[in-house]
Amino acid sequence: MIFEVQGGTFGYKDTLILNDINFTVHEGEVMSILGPNGVGKTTLLKCMMGLLKWHSGVSLLDGKNIKTIKPKEFWQKIAYVPQAKGSAFGFSAIDMVTLGRSAHLGTFSQPKEEDRVAAIRAMEDMGILHLKDKLCTEMSGGELQMVLIARALTIDPSMLVLDEPESNLDFRNQLIILETIKNLSKKRGISAVVNTHYPEHALKISDNALILNREGRNIFGKADEIINEENMRNAFHVQVHINQFEFEEKDYKSVVPLYLV
Repeated sequence: MIFEVQGGTFGYKDTLILNDINFTVHEGEVMSILGPNGVGKTTLLKCMMGLLKWHSGVSLLDGKNIKTIKPKEFWQKIAYVPQAKGSAFGFSAIDMVTLGRSAHLGTFSQPKEEDRVAAIRAMEDMGILHLKDKLCTEMSGGELQMVLIARALTIDPSMLVLDEPESNLDFRNQLIILETIKNLSKKRGISAVVNTHYPEHALKISDNALILNREGRNIFGKADEIINEENMRNAFHVQVHINQFEFEEKDYKSVVPLYLV
């Protein structure tokens, strides 16, 4: 599967938010989207999936304009994981995950045994089957985020689109989410597009990155090449220092914000 955006432009009234967005995600690749608050990262996700309409430009799935693809077919390949901000409904985890099968169900259809089996399998893959009877309203942010990812996996998607999946989580849960995305990419060939506030996270799991800034410019390329001190300074108006080090025979990079510019 190849997902592309070509010349994507979007704005509200007279305010241009996204200008000439171009990127390609190949099978099994992870792409991170970086940029300051309010720059349009969530808007970009919605535009690329057709939830908002590009003012100009196009989103392509395997070379086809997504406007020409039937919604049911599209949502069987692309799974959206929104930010975990709690649940207003008293669903149990297993019921929430089973809802992910809606792309495979007809109008007014009820989940079948095969849908329940798919939900159980997804929760097993995520290591959260022990949560199956817990109410979403009683979960921690990390638990709910894992449930939402499991819900997305029930359709066996080709690509996950995740909006700040590691935000508001502690170090341990952040690492669990990051390792989950990386493993799904490398072991199952599931592509991912991830909005994140953390350059270090993007460097840890991403093949490519897209950096947005308030001036309407954007940079797309190899994550370890474009996530550099100059581009971070220009995008966030913060001077940073990127330090590379080795620990237990593995290479890591830390991104330290120093001062405002």
